[in-house]
Amino acid sequence: MQRRSPLFYRKRRDRQQVTRFNANERIRVPKLMVIDEEGKNIGEMDTRDALALAKEKELDIVEVQPKANPPIAKILDFGQMQYEQEKTKSKQKARQKKVDTKAIRISFRISDHDKATKQKQAEKFLEQGHKVKIDVVLKGREKAYVSEAKENMESFSKILGDDIIIEQPFSKQGGRLSLTIARKNQ
Repeated sequence: MQRRSPLFYRKRRDRQQVTRFNANERIRVPKLMVIDEEGKNIGEMDTRDALALAKEKELDIVEVQPKANPPIAKILDFGQMQYEQEKTKSKQKARQKKVDTKAIRISFRISDHDKATKQKQAEKFLEQGHKVKIDVVLKGREKAYVSEAKENMESFSKILGDDIIIEQPFSKQGGRLSLTIARKNQ
């Protein structure tokens, strides 16, 4: 049996599409449309002349729109540009609110006390801004009572309050019924 390398066992991460800019000597086109550091359009230039102009000002020339004809390049501090991009990315990530779907499983013959416990847990999840998926698993002869299980789930969702909306209606997969609910003000 052939032995696999350690690289085989590493988890593959989804690589996000990172926009990479060609800068200075990496620019491979003969002519560029150049914009200076103040945002003024200098015009079309040879790449060598644009690079010399950027070096003279002790800055970099960065290709910002490589697909334009001719490609558009700016004279700026490349390190500063990368820093600002990372800063804006982290701000956007901090502003994002991640909404999870929390699952609560109730049985077909749930007692009132257990129902109250599950209700408190569902209310806690909804207060935190999450969606709640209510599952009912029907086993054996319980599968004949799908309509009663639906009523049980409806009553459970009504107990949670009036500001609840049904995100995903009832779905049945085998002996499993599910319903997803959330708060209206999300």
